[in-house]
Amino acid sequence: MIDLRSDTVTKPTPEMLDFMTKAEVGDDVFAEDPTVTAFEQKVSAMFGMEAGLFVPSGTMSNQLGIKVLTNPGDEILIDQNGHIFNYETGGAGFLSGVQISTIQGKKGKLSPEDIKNSVRGGFDWEPKTSVLCLENTTNKGGGVCYSKDELSSLKSFADQNNLKVHFDGARIWNAIVHTGIEPTFFGEIADTISVCFSKGLGAPVGSMLLSNKENIAKARRFRKMWGGGMRQVGLLAAAADFALDNNFSKLKKDHERANQLAEAVDGCSNLSIDLNSVETNIVIFDVRNESAVEALTRLEEKGVRMVPFGPNTIRATFHYQIGDAELQKVVESVKELFD
Repeated sequence: MIDLRSDTVTKPTPEMLDFMTKAEVGDDVFAEDPTVTAFEQKVSAMFGMEAGLFVPSGTMSNQLGIKVLTNPGDEILIDQNGHIFNYETGGAGFLSGVQISTIQGKKGKLSPEDIKNSVRGGFDWEPKTSVLCLENTTNKGGGVCYSKDELSSLKSFADQNNLKVHFDGARIWNAIVHTGIEPTFFGEIADTISVCFSKGLGAPVGSMLLSNKENIAKARRFRKMWGGGMRQVGLLAAAADFALDNNFSKLKKDHERANQLAEAVDGCSNLSIDLNSVETNIVIFDVRNESAVEALTRLEEKGVRMVPFGPNTIRATFHYQIGDAELQKVVESVKELFD
């Protein structure tokens, strides 16, 4: 079965497993796991941030970022397609006591023009808008990326309106490869950054929150409160470290294969796609004459798995364990079924 449901479906390689078994570990709740500590220092330095906190999931990392930047009763701004709003089970309201104001952007991206009338708090009866949440790459937006100019404009807007910036960088590694933007630039834009190691990089578990030392100290306490304090977690941090060192360079091929699939989809009379939206490893397309579920059932019969992203919309996501041979089979199956 060729699994394109997500870039989270990768399995650890023998080399990664061997690297994990050699990790020096300690009790990370006591801040005594040397592998975790070194990895947190490594990644935070990459992004020009003071400190990092290794956590089990991107959802926890995002929610910790919101927690340390807000007070109960605050409001956060996010694109209506943002992961924090759509896929984190209402966590911001439950865990931080904040409400989310969703904004219609373009392909999951926001601009100062989109949010210029959305900042509130000037009256007693209004919530205080305190955080601007940005996602890069955008999941529901099809994996598109912010440019440097776009991010600089949003940062200027945030500063002018006393907003903090949280960056959901679940696939920030893909954005770095596509745009060539250096990681330290993102550290200049954001107050908190969430980065994930279990998507495109292929680690089995793990994300990290990056920020200044004060915010990370706060986040560490909330991580423990929320059940995310783990013990000899250097085993997992080692897998993430291995993934960063060995799989980051493979992301470009994921992007190339995604574009090849997109071109095949564009040539099928029963499918529809916006080729300009395919920038990284995600391909989102529509089925013309049947539902997404019906189309996916027929694809699975051909040995290809994708996911529904709407009544007639399908998402395919490439990862480093999908090679050229698998891509060719997917292209052949799509053409046979939908052209």
